[in-house]
Amino acid sequence: MGSTARASRGDTRQRIQHVALSLFAERGYEKTSLREIAEHLDVTKAALYYHFKTKEDLLISIFDDGCKPLDELIEWGKQQPRTLETKQELVRRYSAALHDAAPLFRFIQENQATVRELSIGERFKERMFSMFELIKEDEWTLTDRVRGVSALFTIHAGMFALRDIEGDPEDKQHAVLEVALELVTSAHHPQS
Repeated sequence: MGSTARASRGDTRQRIQHVALSLFAERGYEKTSLREIAEHLDVTKAALYYHFKTKEDLLISIFDDGCKPLDELIEWGKQQPRTLETKQELVRRYSAALHDAAPLFRFIQENQATVRELSIGERFKERMFSMFELIKEDEWTLTDRVRGVSALFTIHAGMFALRDIEGDPEDKQHAVLEVALELVTSAHHPQS
């Protein structure tokens, strides 16, 4: 099979994922059928089944592809020295990864019950615990550990809490990142 056919199949797969994620976010995972996804794509259900056998397979593929940058970030973090600069860079890169995958993380936030029921929920939780381990230090006080972990949650919360607040989206992202960096910096060098 030629590279053009493979590229086309990859493009179709990505198009299916994009449309499905939009419908899942708009209508909810449970209320969206593969038939509706096929109709929005103007393809047959058989064409959709060629790429994804079930709706869960489709969601897992969206999740796995969307979380690749997070997986790469975790691997990068494991190779770095456990310095303040590394932790700050982890927070910056985490913010960028969430920003780039905003539709997926919005879906996760708005469909928590579905996510918990499927295998993606456990896999997402494992990724979050890996990030927590990279941010915090064993010798930190409990308060400083909370600060470190809260830096990550600040980025999550900022994506959703600030969505309806007026302002430039980029300015809001920078403000959230600034607070997250202050938290991790404060945890790493607690003030007396």
